[in-house]
Amino acid sequence: MSEIKNLTLHHYPLSRSARVKWLLHEMRGEDFEVHRVALRQGGQYTPEYLAKNPNHAVPVLEVTYADGSEQVIFESMAILTWLADLDDRFAPKPSDLKARADYLQILALGGSWMDQMLWNIRLHENILPKAARNAAFAQFNRDKIENEITPQLVARLSENAFICGETFTAADCLTGQNLNWARAYGLCANPVLKDYMKRMKSRPAFQLAFADAKDFEG
Repeated sequence: MSEIKNLTLHHYPLSRSARVKWLLHEMRGEDFEVHRVALRQGGQYTPEYLAKNPNHAVPVLEVTYADGSEQVIFESMAILTWLADLDDRFAPKPSDLKARADYLQILALGGSWMDQMLWNIRLHENILPKAARNAAFAQFNRDKIENEITPQLVARLSENAFICGETFTAADCLTGQNLNWARAYGLCANPVLKDYMKRMKSRPAFQLAFADAKDFEG
């Protein structure tokens, strides 16, 4: 990663940015900067922040390259994929076609399908005004996680220590963060998933990434 001079993560505790923070700790220890975005106070809607991410969300990763050029990356799945490709400890190489396809599939499952179900639950149980909430829709998403997503994850983790096999990858950061989120709603309580989360939570990088969980304002 010698071509990277500095990385700054725009982050909020227990949000999707935690999955990126986790991978950064795995890769770089504490050699990156973190900027706390005050989501509950509307910090994501300031003109300065919207210039970085017009979707007014975290994470945002600001990259300063060794040549002095800069880049802004948003969307957690994109950031995870990009970061992991900088260090082949955290992703199968593109030349390993089968492993790469499996890894990308799991990233997409977690970053789109499961993530959206969890977000729908959060919207309709916690965020929207009560008059706009739809309990049936929240339950529909709960059922999909329990009946469709959980069996897929259990099947994988019954055979392997990590979500893509016997090696930790960026896909574990996404899967682990999603499971942490799901378990807060009483979902994904299968013993196989509990054991997986014990292994993830024992990792020093996980502990650093979620050390600020107490600061979450629901």
